[in-house]
Amino acid sequence: MSTHQAPMPLCQRAFSQLLIIDAQERLAAAMPQDELDLVVGNINRLMTAAKTLGIPVIATQHNSKGLGPIIEAIGANMPEAAIPTEKTAFSCCTAPGFERNISAHPERRQLIVVGMEAHICIAQTVSGLQRWGYQVFVPADGIISRKPSYKANVLERMRACGIQVVCTESVGFEWIGDSTDAQFREVWSLFK
Repeated sequence: MSTHQAPMPLCQRAFSQLLIIDAQERLAAAMPQDELDLVVGNINRLMTAAKTLGIPVIATQHNSKGLGPIIEAIGANMPEAAIPTEKTAFSCCTAPGFERNISAHPERRQLIVVGMEAHICIAQTVSGLQRWGYQVFVPADGIISRKPSYKANVLERMRACGIQVVCTESVGFEWIGDSTDAQFREVWSLFK
């Protein structure tokens, strides 16, 4: 069994990868500031938990000449191995090199997807990941769009199509699974 097979699956650290989509400077500048601060904080919480638990982190950048690099608040926390895949397609699944990055860990068939923009690159990517047979989780508090109504619309679409819409803290605690886990306190402290 390669993922959690249940009507309501849970994120499992042995099967997970964290995918950060297009969290870039010029995109960030167009986002509502309060929500951006929340999303950046939550992306960093998940990235820190992933690093603590040995979960691979994958990142993408969309047209970095036009949209700039990954924002410093996230880029500074990114593992050295997470060199962003450059892309021009909205779906990561059609970007050269992306499939190689996620398939580098064939046993990890759960993708936790965060970043920007919810209704464009994230929506098209999660559709592609689902088509490829991945179990996809999207923390609603880890994605953002320029307009809240766009994000609300895509979250509704995702739920209707079997994408697991979760929250950041749920992912962290599902990865841990038990308060006696040796890394429980380290992960728990991220959500205090």
